[in-house]
Amino acid sequence: MISEEGAAHIIANELGVELFTASQGRLKIKEIYAGMRDITTIGRVVRKFDSREFTKGEGTGKVCSLILGDETGTIRVVFWNEQVAHAEKTNVDDVVLVKDVYVRENNNDREIHLGNRGEVIINPEGEVVGPVTSSITTSFERKKIEQLTDGEEGVEILGTVVQVFDPRFFNICPECGKRVMESEGSFRCDQHGIVTPSLSYVLNVVLDDGTGTMRGVFWRNQASRLLSKEDEVIVGYREDLSRFEEVKTDLLGEQFKLVGRIKRNEMFDRLEFNVQWVEKANPQEEIARLEKE
Repeated sequence: MISEEGAAHIIANELGVELFTASQGRLKIKEIYAGMRDITTIGRVVRKFDSREFTKGEGTGKVCSLILGDETGTIRVVFWNEQVAHAEKTNVDDVVLVKDVYVRENNNDREIHLGNRGEVIINPEGEVVGPVTSSITTSFERKKIEQLTDGEEGVEILGTVVQVFDPRFFNICPECGKRVMESEGSFRCDQHGIVTPSLSYVLNVVLDDGTGTMRGVFWRNQASRLLSKEDEVIVGYREDLSRFEEVKTDLLGEQFKLVGRIKRNEMFDRLEFNVQWVEKANPQEEIARLEKE
């Protein structure tokens, strides 16, 4: 058993046909299909997900993704290992040009991968992307908290904030983003040696959707989105956490739509929702969803 994409490549090979090449030039997002190679497209960043590390065999890796959109649709762009640095330099609403990339199918949706030849240009001079279509990728499955199980990826929930904890601050390597500890008066990264660290943070809240509660873990970018505050403001709470009390109070009872993955916290033996995207719940959108159901 093989995928339709794989079958297409086999047939093209037998017929001597070059499948989906760069001869098509720059493509609109709606014109992109799984199996295409060496393509170029441009879009505006409409969602950015936090990077995460994973273990494969005896080694470790890193992966991150973002959603690009134009007036014709949206598509996910996936960054692996060293490529993650490109994604970490982007922000929502940045214009991103990707060149010489290829497209795969994943969960009945399309994904752009850079491969070895892909190139990323952030906010290229003179390039403009018009209004992005409101159709955002549909590869996220909405679930109730009581339905969530360990290891699930790309899950969407609608949760109300019922408890907020103080943010925790820690030092990271400015190059790779990994946590660094102080030793003998200096900070050392396993990969980059002695570094001048950057400050990062994580915020935990308890979410409730009527079927149960779960702790949501918001790392730096998503914590900033949750609080609707700039990075410098949040870092400022480190010196005086009493200033954060009003923020916690304002957040209680607010409802958010979140996308993320489920991971078991072995220390406390509980499931946690690691948030990769957060946005304020849209009442009209939720009413339409309920009417459709």
